Amino acid sequence: MNMLKKIIGAGAIGLSLLSAPSHALNMDVGHTLTTDSPFHVGTQKFADILKAKSNGKINVTVFPHSQLGGELTMIQGAVAGATDLFVTGQPALNNVVKEFLVFDTPFLFDNVQQANEILAGPVGDKFMDILPKYGLVGLGWFSAIERNVFGNRAVNSAGDLKGMKIRVIQSPGYVESYKTLGAQATPMAYSELYLALQQKVIDGGETTPDQFVSDKFIEVSKYFNMTHINIHPALLVMSKTRWDSLSESEQKIVKESADEAMAYARDYYKKVYDEGMKTMADKGITVVYPNDIDSLVQATRPVVKKLVGDAPNGQALYDAVIAAKAKSNK
Repeated sequence: MNMLKKIIGAGAIGLSLLSAPSHALNMDVGHTLTTDSPFHVGTQKFADILKAKSNGKINVTVFPHSQLGGELTMIQGAVAGATDLFVTGQPALNNVVKEFLVFDTPFLFDNVQQANEILAGPVGDKFMDILPKYGLVGLGWFSAIERNVFGNRAVNSAGDLKGMKIRVIQSPGYVESYKTLGAQATPMAYSELYLALQQKVIDGGETTPDQFVSDKFIEVSKYFNMTHINIHPALLVMSKTRWDSLSESEQKIVKESADEAMAYARDYYKKVYDEGMKTMADKGITVVYPNDIDSLVQATRPVVKKLVGDAPNGQALYDAVIAAKAKSNK
């Protein structure tokens, strides 16, 4: 059972905000994306629901576009108790929460829907229960995020990636996966990628369908390849110091609000994902569904083994995900 469920269990159910302080409780939540992103829509929904449920006693201000710092800064701030809440993609947590390296393993999930279903169950709870020992409390999973290769080349098999210069997330699993596939995993600030593609100093990158469209890569790329090498979760996280300062009734209402907001955010991600795919088709982008995806899967097996070995309790966590996948595929 998820640790949060234990914390806000039977003893909290009978409590109400009447036991909370009469003064307003103000908190901040940060993320690194724009105001039209799923991160912003989800956190704003969280703030709205929480305000309504608490009768205006708990107020959350959303700070988009790295106004509270980059992901690493916010994570470190939350561990230290200086940042209240943040939203992040899982790769940014790897340096702090080593167990989350398991999510870097290539082809861990088959698709976004499957990932969301698995994270919503006991397996997701296993990972959330790890966070408190690092000074963090996971309030809920945003949608899992599917990342695909785009650029100037169609990718139908592992061989098509050989020699391709690709800007990838600088996380161990991503870098190792693309190196193993023969690509040049190129470190580069995300903000520099558009110009690098335009000037043809790089061959491609990897991102989600919605970001591909909203960040205008559609203007400097010919192909969007549905490689889904990595499908990683995103989550809403709270400082454990801040969480522990709340009363049981406040914790209960914060968690309930997060649950509702995350469900809304998952639906919103699906909407913008589908819109991104439609826009690509309308604009003449060639969307490639690799005819030999198994060659990519097999080529990256050594990366899976390495990452699972590097993560604390990695084999048990990885096996739990694989067992849940097998169950979902029946």
